[in-house]
Amino acid sequence: MENILIVDDEKNYPMIIGELLQEEGYTSLTASSGMEALDILNTELIDLVLTDVKMPGMSGIQLLQKIKEIKPDIPVIIMTAYGSVEKAVEAMHMGAYTFILKPFENQALIAHIAKAISVYRIVQENSLLREAVRSRYSFDNIIGKSKPMQEIYEIIKKVAPSNASVLIEGESGTGKELVAKSIHYNSPRKSNPLVAVNCSAFAETLLESELFGHEKGAFTGAAAMKKGRFEIADKGSLFLDEIGELPISLQVKLLRVLQEKTVERVGGTTTIPVDFRLIAATNKNLEDEVKKGRFREDLFYRLNVVKTIIPPLRERSEDIPLLVKHFIDKYTKDPHSVSTVSGINPEAIKILYDYQWKGNVRELENIIERAVIFCSGTSITPSDLPLQVRQNMTSTLDLDGIPEGVGLAETLTAVEKRMIQRAMRVSGNVQTKAAQLLGIGKSGLNQKLKKFNLDK
Repeated sequence: MENILIVDDEKNYPMIIGELLQEEGYTSLTASSGMEALDILNTELIDLVLTDVKMPGMSGIQLLQKIKEIKPDIPVIIMTAYGSVEKAVEAMHMGAYTFILKPFENQALIAHIAKAISVYRIVQENSLLREAVRSRYSFDNIIGKSKPMQEIYEIIKKVAPSNASVLIEGESGTGKELVAKSIHYNSPRKSNPLVAVNCSAFAETLLESELFGHEKGAFTGAAAMKKGRFEIADKGSLFLDEIGELPISLQVKLLRVLQEKTVERVGGTTTIPVDFRLIAATNKNLEDEVKKGRFREDLFYRLNVVKTIIPPLRERSEDIPLLVKHFIDKYTKDPHSVSTVSGINPEAIKILYDYQWKGNVRELENIIERAVIFCSGTSITPSDLPLQVRQNMTSTLDLDGIPEGVGLAETLTAVEKRMIQRAMRVSGNVQTKAAQLLGIGKSGLNQKLKKFNLDK
């Protein structure tokens, strides 16, 4: 039930309006002055303020100013006599929702109130949604405790509050877009849009229209004016994914936008100022692309103010257990899930450690989602994993990569040490579990830990 604050120094109006509101299912509070109204606003949850313009002490206009300072989203409806219409119009310019002339029709007042509260509810829901998105893309929610990931957290913390361009490099599936969103939603621009464009998803002519927009009639099929992504991202951030695929002709135009902070729509002549923060991502090494003549050097330096490289999953395998837990929680807590899965057994984790992860974190997520569906128990086992994952258990042992002249004993020693390190990692440094994974006794494991100086 919505609370409406009625502010009027006349005794009859608040009483009459209060009875009317009660009949419509609202609750009402009354105040006879602006100061009293402010006290109520600081102690009660108010959904709408209905105030007179002319009051002793603080006028309705002054009260409106105060409300917009402390609670800017609350709608304010101004009640005014015919002779004060100019004041009411002034109030509209200052943020009042609307005004209504005294004496008014009851149903007209109720209609204004219902519409204002409906808009207020939408504003509140959008605010909650934005807060949920910010929480979801907090850098604290990027999963990983490995040293490379800790370095990425530090970069996000330091660069997010600035306006610097950021270049994110990494293989497909490593989480480049998640890092971009974390930077935006932890920046001063977080209340404004983050506009994403995949540069590899459009033909060159279509991509130009997407980025710059076009005027009506600019080309065949341009039936109406369309704003480009640069304009839509104004006051927010623009995320250009796969920027290494941007054609040279558009690289020149992007450089000009970054230099001048203005755009012209396709087929237009008007210069439009734009204010956006650029975040770019690529699965290519742009320095190599520059050397090969496929990417402009001047644009590269414009983008490369701050660069972060997201490591592939195979280079941060110690993060696999954390990621697995995160994805199990994600898919078992889905409202439509009937899964009883709560964890994964050591043998299955061992297989995931051995896998090469060409698809990186995205591939791991897909595999865990599948395992949650097919697992009939409470713990994911090797049989719940796809065949291609189980068949590649030994793929990390690259026999062809062993240099010539290295002896068998030396190679076996290196493999033995690596297997012990992995078993300790998978078991969370619990020696009993590690010994079971290796198929040896605990005392034998102790001897090998000392042999390789791993006991410390």
